[in-house]
Amino acid sequence: MKVYPRPGTQLLLAAFALSFTSFASAPARGAGAVTLTVTAVAKKGTPPAIKKDDAQVFEGKERVQATDWRRGENLYLAILIDDSLDSEAASQWSDLKAFIAAQPQNAYVAVAYSRNGAAMVVQDFTQDHALAAKALRIPLGNAGAFSSPYLAVQDWLKRWPSSAGDHRSSILLISSGIDYFRGGFDPLDPDLDSTIERAQRENVNIWTIYYPDAGHISRGYFRVFNAQANLSRLSEETGAESYYLSYGRPVTLKPYFDEIQQHLNNQYLLSFASGGGGKKGKFERVRVTTELPNAEFLTPSEVFLPPSE
Repeated sequence: MKVYPRPGTQLLLAAFALSFTSFASAPARGAGAVTLTVTAVAKKGTPPAIKKDDAQVFEGKERVQATDWRRGENLYLAILIDDSLDSEAASQWSDLKAFIAAQPQNAYVAVAYSRNGAAMVVQDFTQDHALAAKALRIPLGNAGAFSSPYLAVQDWLKRWPSSAGDHRSSILLISSGIDYFRGGFDPLDPDLDSTIERAQRENVNIWTIYYPDAGHISRGYFRVFNAQANLSRLSEETGAESYYLSYGRPVTLKPYFDEIQQHLNNQYLLSFASGGGGKKGKFERVRVTTELPNAEFLTPSEVFLPPSE
């Protein structure tokens, strides 16, 4: 049996309902939007166009609502070259210049060299792609041996343009993956985890291409194996991919550049509402899936949830 309120209480209930609705529609304390870059990858051919309703987002084990899904037309693309590379790497620069020239007008391209644990920027971000390509030079080889690709990435990220969720950001790192600055023979580089965390905080994808350096150490099987594993993890956990051809020098890097270009052409900025990361902020695992038949996603393994208010 339904129970109806007396007429004299209807106005009071209406006022209560209005105030409750206003409270419920307000964002919860500490809630905020988190934005990450999602790269659509086809299982075969070219991935289809993805709409917001096609993506399912999971924060930890909980499914969350995507609040925004957009192409993110602007791109900040940094080319970071390890200065310890064999000087023959410069024979690949014609294909690298073509890759830079192929970027759309709304792409800002920069070039730097990894040396002495820092990113030595020779061309800051510019929409003049010919100017960026002109900044490429021959790696120093043995003269640049005191390099750490991981510290160089961190150094550049400290000076990275603030995104505020309005553009995509990528680094293309060409390196042997061997850390001559702080690394040793341990499988895990001491600066790998902190580099991944920094990139995840800034929502920067790090694409890596393995190329041998000029030092004798790079010829050792176990050192190279560990270095390639570190490069692969750096890419996978920042939502990108790593490229290498066994332990030798690739004949050409063009197929790698072509595939990276395809990935950059199929990226989206995804925002979702989060309850926040507590007093200090925290990293949380995020998964993005789809039921579309010919598509899957590259995403960072974790995102940083900012501190709650």
